[in-house]
Amino acid sequence: MTRWRDPAKDPRQEPKSNLITAEGAERLRGILDHLSRVKRPALSTKVGEAAALGDRSENADYTYNKKELNRVIARIRYLTKRLDELTVVDRLPADTERVYFGAFVTLEDEEGEELAIRIVGHDETDTTRRWISVDAPLAKALLGKGLDDEATVAAPGGETTYLITDIAYRAPQT
Repeated sequence: MTRWRDPAKDPRQEPKSNLITAEGAERLRGILDHLSRVKRPALSTKVGEAAALGDRSENADYTYNKKELNRVIARIRYLTKRLDELTVVDRLPADTERVYFGAFVTLEDEEGEELAIRIVGHDETDTTRRWISVDAPLAKALLGKGLDDEATVAAPGGETTYLITDIAYRAPQT
């Protein structure tokens, strides 16, 4: 299990944009609500029950649940602060023929391979869905470009050039 780090306190993290889609903001609010209303009270109860059993120094149940409770409390604090900082992008751009935040973009590389991505906020990136951060080098190279434009990105194996073959937006759900 990897430890969660507060990016605001981690000097290795670059500053990230404060943009998020409406769906992403709703998802974060749902996580915060679950942690606050379900997870934290349940862990508090477990810690209380384990503490009542006696010597806390040798009580693995108490130690584990106390650490887990502290982790949940830290996550609640982070999400609360992060949600206050975020700017929700809840409308389509004026020019939907260009790549902007929230766009679904289909690219073709030099070998003819297609790559479909979506440009989203840092907090909603998802590699399995190919949702990349607006702060990612590929997203930065694509922003403002139109259909049939090329974007060149530095990659570990050298530069890669992509041709934009499709740009689409979904209307925000209200």
